[in-house]
Amino acid sequence: MAASNPTPARSDLFPFELVRPQLEKVEAAIREQVRAFDPAVEPYVTYVCNTSGKRIRPALSILAGGAVGEVSDDHLKLGVILELIHMATLVHDDIMDGANTRRMVPTANAKWGNALSVLLGDALFSHALTLATDFDSIDVCRKVGLAAREVCQGEIIQTQRRFDLSLSKPDYFRIIEMKTGALFAAATGLAGRLSGVSEETEAHLYSYGMKLGTAYQIYDDCLDLVGSEEVVGKTLRTDLAKGKLTLPILNLLENSSEAQRTKLNKRILAQEDLDLPVLVGIAEYEGAIESAVDTALKLLDQCRADVATLGASVHSDALVQITHFLGSLLEKCRK
Repeated sequence: MAASNPTPARSDLFPFELVRPQLEKVEAAIREQVRAFDPAVEPYVTYVCNTSGKRIRPALSILAGGAVGEVSDDHLKLGVILELIHMATLVHDDIMDGANTRRMVPTANAKWGNALSVLLGDALFSHALTLATDFDSIDVCRKVGLAAREVCQGEIIQTQRRFDLSLSKPDYFRIIEMKTGALFAAATGLAGRLSGVSEETEAHLYSYGMKLGTAYQIYDDCLDLVGSEEVVGKTLRTDLAKGKLTLPILNLLENSSEAQRTKLNKRILAQEDLDLPVLVGIAEYEGAIESAVDTALKLLDQCRADVATLGASVHSDALVQITHFLGSLLEKCRK
């Protein structure tokens, strides 16, 4: 049974529009940070900044800050730092996945090769962590570093477990909580800490971010199977080709007949093409997508429960609106 996902009463107040002025400041701050790099490196950083991201993490830090008090310059700074870390992960992800396009333009590795792109990602990582030292609180700086480490560890474990048919669903969730959930949780949890909230409230904000990030990654994993590159604007069908066993595939392996599972396992291990026509031909494929979507929708229900503890405000309402928007995207994966 699908998790409840009631349609929000209003759609005219899209959450990112609420914080558009602050996001414009974040954008300006990112451009300013680009100029901090050596002139020989700056064009590469500029290109990545212009081709990556919907600025989700900065928006979350601003919205979470507004949901528990006033939005400060520190919330914007946190958003800039987390976005730079996110950009670094995208550069490295595209290298590992062999992706050629992102947001309809060539990836860094497609333009300049893997060697330069690895170093470019490293430069973004190190610059972001340097910026984190500007916070007055050493604890905030430490937590930013820990979140960055979690992302890298998640990527390492995912790479380590490619083509590993013993990967369990708990293993999968651990990986995506590290590689995606960690930065979402840092955005919302640290925003609360910067506002001086109680440990309990910070925990609710952290939980919201972690569950939202996990649901978002499940959506991305479903999209890799059912999405259109023309619509999405990036290279798809890379997960199976690279041996990443995502939730829809784990569901499929779990519920297929023994003969189908044996056939799938052999093709995965042999690194043979497992394109959409092959998967759709398996009776349980549609149910595997449905089950993954339902899992993500349940996480979004839990996100709304976390927001309910914050009290009513336009910013907390926007945090709820985000869950409905993501829920609507997940529902499209059923079709």
